[in-house]
Amino acid sequence: MKVVYQTCCGVDVHKSFLVATIIKTSSGVQPSYQKKRFSTFNHSILQFKEWLLENDCHDVCMESTGKYWVPVFNLLEDEMNVTIANPKWVKAIKGNKDETKDSKWIGDLFRLGLVPGSYIPCKPIRILREFTRNRYKLTSCRTSEKNRYQNALTVCNVALDSVVFDIFGKSATSVIDYLIEQPDNSINHEEIASRLLRSLKKKSDSVIESIEGYQMTDSQKYRMRLIRAHLDYITSTINDIDTMLNSLIAPYENAVQLLCTIPGVDRNSAITVISEIGTDMTPFSNSKRLCCWAGLTPDNNESAGKKKSVRITRAGVYLKPALVQVAHAAVKSDKSPYYKQKYERIMKRRGKKRAIIAIARMILTAIYQMLSTGEAWNPTDLFKIDMPEPMKEKQKEKAIKQAMKLLIREGKISESQLASLLFKTIVFFCAAIRQLIKVRHLLAVLYFLSQYPLVCCYRDLYVDELQTELGKCCIYFSESVPPDIALP
Repeated sequence: MKVVYQTCCGVDVHKSFLVATIIKTSSGVQPSYQKKRFSTFNHSILQFKEWLLENDCHDVCMESTGKYWVPVFNLLEDEMNVTIANPKWVKAIKGNKDETKDSKWIGDLFRLGLVPGSYIPCKPIRILREFTRNRYKLTSCRTSEKNRYQNALTVCNVALDSVVFDIFGKSATSVIDYLIEQPDNSINHEEIASRLLRSLKKKSDSVIESIEGYQMTDSQKYRMRLIRAHLDYITSTINDIDTMLNSLIAPYENAVQLLCTIPGVDRNSAITVISEIGTDMTPFSNSKRLCCWAGLTPDNNESAGKKKSVRITRAGVYLKPALVQVAHAAVKSDKSPYYKQKYERIMKRRGKKRAIIAIARMILTAIYQMLSTGEAWNPTDLFKIDMPEPMKEKQKEKAIKQAMKLLIREGKISESQLASLLFKTIVFFCAAIRQLIKVRHLLAVLYFLSQYPLVCCYRDLYVDELQTELGKCCIYFSESVPPDIALP
């Protein structure tokens, strides 16, 4: 195999130490190895960097083990070409591995160019990514606390969620605070009614009925206060993170505004997408590579002519849920029916889950093109979605004419054969319709057939024959052709 890197280094990183192996291929096929062990403290990592520079080694490959590779990468990225490898590409043979052998194995694979590098964005994007991922975790935690709070109410025989749309709204919160403050399980109907706001005042009887006879002990009240305090703390933390995100995203404000032109994408979704993939699309050769990296493409698992799996990969742990959420919003958008119509068309064939993943991939493909070219969202086939019905019919008629002219020009069919075929088709429909539908429907159907683009293209050839067929149909039903129905 061809040697891609004449001098490189394989690194096996652990929590407290790292093992590095420099591989030099100066002459011949057999390389030379130099192994050394360093601590993961900063001064030791800097010594490791000096050791690499002394040996004229500027290409380093290490396995992405948890977050242990990040301190090493931070100190090497300014002067080194550091490749972070997915563990599945550099996994050693079971039963024949240790720290020294692992670093040598990583270096050997990297020397021959067999290790694809993972995408590592620039440092400002990495910092932005840390905040967006933290916000994602806190949002999930807040949802869990809300469910826990609602379950506590259900256990205490409070069915307020069956009447109120939002259990955390102003009216519902005021009623729940009143229940928690009560020393016993009694309630004052007038006090409950006075705490209801706006449209909920009309449901005062239902609200009182839903909480009448509740049972809440002191320990349950104390637990609900703890949950509520934790929920408020999480909400305030998310607000602080949003403030920091607004300052960090300022250099990329143009990209955020660009992505917000896509149906279903709001500001938070745009920030999440930029924090995951950045604004520079050069690391991804094309949109397909980006979709594969995001986990929106199926595995390629085929053997003996049989496809064993068509499931999407598990990549894109943070990006994929964000894109799926955007896709759900896009297919429900009333402002632009573009993705909605595509979703409905795919859903009929492949089901809802595959259809929403397909829409998410379409959106990511659009994001790649927009960030690459700087153009706003404007699909090439958008005119087909928003086209008025008269224009659609006109386009259809034009396409049919062009198709028939192409068949005639290529010699696939002659003009007389095509016209004869059209006339025979109409005669067949007339005969069938005479036996199936009533006169008032028959005339409307024949009028539609006379207006149909296929007939219009050759109406000059068989006008008399078509009029004859119309007359036969009307004579059959003892009626005459109305004067307002005629061929175009």
